[in-house]
Amino acid sequence: MTNGQPIISIRGLRKTYHAGEVDVQALRGVDLDVQPGEFVSVVGPSGSGKSTLFHIVGGLTPPTSGTIHIAGRDLLGMSEAERTELRKTSVGFVFQKYNLLPTLTARDNIEIARDIAGKKGAHKNGPLDPEFLDMLKLLGIESRLDHKPRALSGGEQQRVAIARAIVNRPAILLADEPTGNLDTENSNAVLELLRDLNRRAGQTILMITHNPEAAGYGDRIVHMRDGHIE
Repeated sequence: MTNGQPIISIRGLRKTYHAGEVDVQALRGVDLDVQPGEFVSVVGPSGSGKSTLFHIVGGLTPPTSGTIHIAGRDLLGMSEAERTELRKTSVGFVFQKYNLLPTLTARDNIEIARDIAGKKGAHKNGPLDPEFLDMLKLLGIESRLDHKPRALSGGEQQRVAIARAIVNRPAILLADEPTGNLDTENSNAVLELLRDLNRRAGQTILMITHNPEAAGYGDRIVHMRDGHIE
């Protein structure tokens, strides 16, 4: 971890949803910095605003007000095309649901992320580059690449989803309840893998969770309640 310019810098972030005549304030003035190479866990109960924060940081949802900079770039000043490019190249996503295409092998599910980012199939038609092969070995799926999701356990499917998220070497990995569909053994394995990615590869990770034990795998825990950071 470094102590220079934050890779995520948030100030006064607010998000209000309009439901008929009712306004729901999901975020109420959030300030947060994440340093490059840091593993930050955001923990809080349902309705605390942590998932809204996740979607705003990933450029998936616009805030109502406030400022947010990703790797020094003003997210709110970007066009939709620029935000889309950011998601393709600089931010990786891991969700509770694995979102793997059932008709494709693990390798092809990973390759899709490269295709979307406009990186021609360097992995598909030739050997994997050594650096990414090391990542697959760390994830424990290098021998499972030719299997389709139905032949993989839940833990293996989530590891494939993580591989897909990092194949383009994003500056930031956003994980939203990544162990929500896993049993205790697989949950611990996936969390240890995320911690290894952070420590061995310097991957910046922002993880959203309601589970205090899962949050403990991060370098720092941020608690949210009622749209505030406590």
